[in-house]
Amino acid sequence: MSDPTTRVREAARERGLSVDVRERPAASSLDEAAELLGIPSASVVKTLVVKRSDDTYLFALVPGDRAISWPKLRAVVGVNKLRLPDPELALAATGYERGTIVPIGSSTAWPVYADERIVGSRIAMGAGAHGYSLFVDADDLIAAYDAVVADITSDRA
Repeated sequence: MSDPTTRVREAARERGLSVDVRERPAASSLDEAAELLGIPSASVVKTLVVKRSDDTYLFALVPGDRAISWPKLRAVVGVNKLRLPDPELALAATGYERGTIVPIGSSTAWPVYADERIVGSRIAMGAGAHGYSLFVDADDLIAAYDAVVADITSDRA
């Protein structure tokens, strides 16, 4: 499939996830995207692809008003080293460009770690293509991907 939003929709359907993919104007920041969608920044969840030292990856789901806490995430994952990969590696690991990454439809089903603050919320996130946002119930996403839920963030600077 050449259309990444189609890939996301079909992957969601395969996992029994109800998603709403919406086109939106381009945004230069997460806060701008939240404003365009009419929702608080905390409801926009960043999907960060994180590289382990053994060249495997994981997804970290981080509320838009928060930042990833490397010490907390390392403790939950049980490793000493984690880092954000170069954009080319992130694309190779997921099939999605930075800014569009979402666990749904990723070319590899990497483990998912979700910040505890998204539990019980309807969230917006990347939809596999620039100019689109995906809405999903966080609890359904967590269940569909057997995500580890923990405190993995800190206040955004």
